Amino acid sequence: MEKKYPSFDICNLNANRISNDLFNVDRFHGYVNNNPHIRKMHKHSFYHMAYFTEGEGKHMLDFQTYPIRKGVIYFMRPGQVHNWSFEGKVDGYVLNFSDTFFDQLSIGSHIVDQFSFFGLFSDQQVFELGDPCRGKVDRIFKHILEEAENNAKYNSLMIASLVLQLFVLVAREDAGGQTALNRSNYNSVLVKKFAELIEEQFREIRLPKEYASMLYISSNHLNFICREQMKMSAGEMIRNRVILEAKRMLVNFELSISSIAAELNFFDTSYFVKFFKKYTSLTPEAFRKQYYQKTA
Repeated sequence: MEKKYPSFDICNLNANRISNDLFNVDRFHGYVNNNPHIRKMHKHSFYHMAYFTEGEGKHMLDFQTYPIRKGVIYFMRPGQVHNWSFEGKVDGYVLNFSDTFFDQLSIGSHIVDQFSFFGLFSDQQVFELGDPCRGKVDRIFKHILEEAENNAKYNSLMIASLVLQLFVLVAREDAGGQTALNRSNYNSVLVKKFAELIEEQFREIRLPKEYASMLYISSNHLNFICREQMKMSAGEMIRNRVILEAKRMLVNFELSISSIAAELNFFDTSYFVKFFKKYTSLTPEAFRKQYYQKTA
């Protein structure tokens, strides 16, 4: 039986309040009932938020496991791989928006880059909110749902402003937990730019010295600031991104190992297999087999 790895656009999902190619919002229990396929491994072409007001379970986000429980909120970027595993009834809110949602409101979608929880690392994308913040977040979600149910003038602009309020509330809640990629000192800015360059070019460029050249610094300085800010070398940051993309592709069971190797610019499949096994202790096929049952 062919095993399929779904990739969803907003228009592929059923939501009770507003469902178009730019935005949708719903209560989480309704969203799960209308979209049972989200329990399987999948990815989105859009930004995704989920806030839980009740229930328990686990969430696997880019192959790291995080809890589902009351007060937890998740933020996801386009292209990330994830699946939900629930224990009994869950509820809360879910909100999806495209990477051009804010553009059509003349706000500019680059605004999401100001918030670290839409960054490049999954451990920055989950928060357990304190009680005062939970009440505020709950009220904003309810207001968004109310706006989504009517066609009042400036409806889309009101929704966008409420979504930005959500972002600011959570960012303030996490103000004490800044990481290297959302601090403003010079070395942190360089590391953030390095991470952004990796995201853009990891398929073609693998050598730290080439990134250092683009940043107008030496390879030694790039390594120094990566170890200082991220506790890993520049080479490790590049390699980790390549491995993450390989894992994302491997759980797409329609792709062959050889096509994945080619997509990631390995000169042959055997070298890709050796590379992957060296840094994960598993062959690509063995890694893939772990997820057959989970997505079947």
